[in-house]
Amino acid sequence: MTTTLDGKHVVLGVTGSIACFKAADLASKLVQHRAVVDVILTAEATRFVTPLTFQALTHRPVITDLFDPQAEIAMDHVALALRADLIVICPATAHTIARLSLGLADDALTTTVLACKAPLVIVPAMDAHMFHHVTVQEHTQRLQARGAQILGPVEGRLASGLVGKGRMIEVGEIVDHLRLVLGRTTGDLRGRTVIVTAGGTQEPLDPVRVITNRSSGKMGYAIAEAARDRGARTVLVTAPTSLTDPAGVEVIAVRTAAEMREAVLRIVPRADALIMAAAVADYRPAKVEAQKVKKGRATWALEMTRTSDILAEVDGSLVKVGFAAETEDLVENARKKLADKHLHLIVANDVSHPDGVFGADESRVVLIDRSGTAEELPLLPKTEVARRILNRVADLLTRSRAAGSPTPPA
Repeated sequence: MTTTLDGKHVVLGVTGSIACFKAADLASKLVQHRAVVDVILTAEATRFVTPLTFQALTHRPVITDLFDPQAEIAMDHVALALRADLIVICPATAHTIARLSLGLADDALTTTVLACKAPLVIVPAMDAHMFHHVTVQEHTQRLQARGAQILGPVEGRLASGLVGKGRMIEVGEIVDHLRLVLGRTTGDLRGRTVIVTAGGTQEPLDPVRVITNRSSGKMGYAIAEAARDRGARTVLVTAPTSLTDPAGVEVIAVRTAAEMREAVLRIVPRADALIMAAAVADYRPAKVEAQKVKKGRATWALEMTRTSDILAEVDGSLVKVGFAAETEDLVENARKKLADKHLHLIVANDVSHPDGVFGADESRVVLIDRSGTAEELPLLPKTEVARRILNRVADLLTRSRAAGSPTPPA
């Protein structure tokens, strides 16, 4: 797995909340993303979780005491702060939020935060009445005004048994937000807008039935997440899928090819790149029945009519990337599509291959550019395929900027 967290130094501050056990899961997830994680536990946090838990997960010493002679921070209180790419405090109690707001530096965590210039992300978890208290709200607003990001809390069942807005957001969502924060700080697509389409459109036959295809949307969603991780403002136009909306991505839900066309043409004027990973229906029923067609019919003959070609309609100074799902003559058909639609890059895959494509987490594709060069990739996770596609897009945009031209060169 390669993400913006790979190789980044993350300081994870854990404070005294019952949600501390979720911080252990966060530490584990960050390590899985190849981040270097240094954990600081407040004294109150050690009443809920042990340093050994986090040491086992991160394979690094855990700091609990500013004055521990064995701790690196005791020798140099800015050691962690200088190398940190990001600080996340999870969970963050009302007490810790107040201390950060007031600029107190009376323990290892607050001292590190004050000495650090890296982005600060705070994940509150507390009783709902506490979170809504005017003092806590003033402290969070003050921290946000200084640039800190506050994630949550959300509505849910609390440790007290009550239901309210005080529950810590889910760990997976936190990880996505951290990837977003790092992308906006260091990503090579900062300042760019990337539109991605995903999923298989659904063309109605009657109020119950639709004609669709086997696209899961996984490739498009992976591309949207990759663009977000590289700092782009990312808009995902998606047909129905079973996937969770990516954090930090603007999602526009559509169903039909016509709805996808309307959404893309509306927002594409502000885009730097359009990546059409959606499996858009080529045909739709000429007539949609007003009522459900009953099973009593012996046959049902359908007349189909062509849908609009969205990619062919899009014009302007932006990078255009298309997909070609083929069952024969893969490269030849993909090259024709690239030329007909005036694309900068096309991603071709053989959907008849034994590896499978639809619904799988991996894909085998060929990348073809305007020069006619075809780069055949091995079977790779779709997240890695997405990264390779974004590498090409970023390179095209960089070359166009260097050339002083709004239109990327061939």
